[in-house]
Amino acid sequence: MVVAYHLVWTGYGWWLPNDPRGSMSHTIRSDVIAELGELHHGRKKVQPASREIREFYEKARETLAFPLLTFDDSQVAVIANSFAEVIRQTPYTCYACAIMPDHIHVLIRKHRDKAEEMIARLQDASKQALREKGMVPGTHPVWGGPGWKVFLDSESDVYRTIQYIRRNPIPLRKPIQVWDFVKTYDGWLPGIGARRKR
Repeated sequence: MVVAYHLVWTGYGWWLPNDPRGSMSHTIRSDVIAELGELHHGRKKVQPASREIREFYEKARETLAFPLLTFDDSQVAVIANSFAEVIRQTPYTCYACAIMPDHIHVLIRKHRDKAEEMIARLQDASKQALREKGMVPGTHPVWGGPGWKVFLDSESDVYRTIQYIRRNPIPLRKPIQVWDFVKTYDGWLPGIGARRKR
């Protein structure tokens, strides 16, 4: 029983297949990227120091076809507005969202659309919005790929993931993000509907 989807994707050039933290990739398709380091499928149990990650991406900057894309506050606002429009039109029920400088977390309730379709809609709308505002050149990729999805199958999974997403900005000394398109989770489960509020 799927209750919701935790959707994650990166800005262009981030979380490469051979990222020192590990990745969900099984292969490295670019010889140039492969020279940066070995592939490790899955998150490493012992995470590298932030210095090692910074050094990895400094080297990556020199090998990527386009500059690494890092979102500033004005770009984050444009991305958020595009998400709000998609969520209004579809309509999706969004329980959490963190738009970080280099990646995105979104938690959306089960819907007739597949998780992959949700990511594609949100990516397409935000890419178009950034380009229309002249914030990203037309030839520069915006997103680093189709992203990942985690299927949440219990009420406790949803609450735990909401808290994880909400806390994402804190290590960067940024405030918790509050978006109008995010609704408070009310214990909704498939076939049951809303339950109690915590």
